[in-house]
Amino acid sequence: MSDILIKNGTVVDGTGAPAFKADVRVKNGVIAEVGPNLQAAGERVFDATDCQVTPGFIESHTHYDGTMWWQADLDPLPGYGATTMVMGNCGFSPAPLHKYMPAQREMIGIFSFFEDIPEGPFMQNLPWDWNSWSEYRASVERNVKVPLNYAAYVGHIAIRLAAMGVEAWEREATPEEIAKMAELLDDALAAGALGLSDNMHDHDGQNRPVPSLKACDAEFEALFDVMERYPGCCYQVIVDTFMRMTGPANLERLARLLGGRKIKVQIAGAIPTLEFQKPILPAMQESVRKMREAGVDVWPGYAHVSPTSTLSLVKSLIFAQSNDYVWHEVVLEDDHHKKAALLADPAWRARARESWDTQAWDHSPLKNPQELFLLDSENGTGPLNITLKEYADSLGLHRSDAMADWILKNGTRSTVHMAPFPKDEALTLELMKDPRTVGNISDAGAHLQMLCGGGENALLLTQYVREEKKLTLEQAIHVMTGKLAGHFNLHDRGVIAVGKRADIAVFNMDEIQRREMVKAHDVPDGRGGTTWRFTRAAMPTRLTLVNGVPTFENGAFTGAMPGQFLSPANDDAALAEAAE
Repeated sequence: MSDILIKNGTVVDGTGAPAFKADVRVKNGVIAEVGPNLQAAGERVFDATDCQVTPGFIESHTHYDGTMWWQADLDPLPGYGATTMVMGNCGFSPAPLHKYMPAQREMIGIFSFFEDIPEGPFMQNLPWDWNSWSEYRASVERNVKVPLNYAAYVGHIAIRLAAMGVEAWEREATPEEIAKMAELLDDALAAGALGLSDNMHDHDGQNRPVPSLKACDAEFEALFDVMERYPGCCYQVIVDTFMRMTGPANLERLARLLGGRKIKVQIAGAIPTLEFQKPILPAMQESVRKMREAGVDVWPGYAHVSPTSTLSLVKSLIFAQSNDYVWHEVVLEDDHHKKAALLADPAWRARARESWDTQAWDHSPLKNPQELFLLDSENGTGPLNITLKEYADSLGLHRSDAMADWILKNGTRSTVHMAPFPKDEALTLELMKDPRTVGNISDAGAHLQMLCGGGENALLLTQYVREEKKLTLEQAIHVMTGKLAGHFNLHDRGVIAVGKRADIAVFNMDEIQRREMVKAHDVPDGRGGTTWRFTRAAMPTRLTLVNGVPTFENGAFTGAMPGQFLSPANDDAALAEAAE
């Protein structure tokens, strides 16, 4: 490990305190000294003149659990100053696993569908040499080397399938099965899982509620009893503010289950920020207020980037999650000739029109053709850069027929893009400034043909700080670093201070941008070929350090893989060992 002295920079320390001019000395992967005019003591010197020196950014909500096994460079995260990522969100985790293959395949299928990742690489690239979460962690540490540190939740869905097999989809658990779930959770938390993640939101491609939606109160209570024995852990849950709008009822249930318990809870969607969600916003704000008044340590999770939808027939959950299972039939069909045959079939088209008219949610992309853009053609036929509504009107067609026609002409690998959902910016800023919220949520590592995720952190610096001046630089850095480290109980990082891990980003505010998405054709498809994903060019940072090791420098990924598996239980001990 090479020591380094970062000279002549402006330190934004991650606490929200005012920036200050200082040098930063890194020794053995730890920040050893912070102050003006430090003298080199034989280590490498990095000139940070005109640059900000900040803690490395924490990606607070990712789904790299599978992707990290075949995309080890975690592109484009190093070039955006990211140094830690949190995985296993929303109830989805690769462990624990049931001992029988049918139940294991169910977990793979769930992960693949909800995170828009092909099943093939899951089967081809992961060894599946675990049943318990502790065995999974050991396998990851043996087999995976990545440039970011990472922490991981254990998912309630995975726990339920491991304890109940495929019947987890169908019914409540027996007392014996609940006891088994508690045992599996205890194993995970003892092995350093960040906590338990959960899902009160999703339905699959067959319109089945995810297994965690079948859990009774007794099941939750047993799992929360285990969590209270591990005060450093967190509970993460996503509630439904996007489809069936059960979010208010979800919060009422959570308030009842968590009342009186000493459990930190992060609720994705607790304070919804999109305009179409406004009807349920007051009830949810009131629930959060009452939970906090009752002593529940609740942290709303939010994204500063409005969701966008890319409608792809290769791999996408958008149609199913818009409540249209007719177009989803085309997504499920592997053969592109058969996809085209469906799109051309008059009987299928009639069912598709009916589904768009009577089944799709009113706020979904399918009901808003004026917001769907024909931008990405496989063969260039076009027309391009017009809306689906304009195209449909020009032909006198129903919007479903018009999209089918356009895709047939342009190729079944073409994509249709939705404009970002209108968002309440004032409420988003209010959440950023709330001391108990979780921001910088990106879903990076998932939905690879719908969004990139990685690199969205740059907008906090470019849009909110530099251009609109709605946040100070100190506030934006705190949102992505010290605040998140505190939430996740990762107390050895997230701040530029002596004794903290040397996870550091160095960048010039005049140089950075959130780059546009581009296609990279490097995702294994499990059949010996590749498919594509969205990525973007680097922000770039001048330097990204992870545990004191440069992962991005001179405009490029260095190839270094210093990332470590983090957990609240072992970080203090590891830090003490490094300092010796």
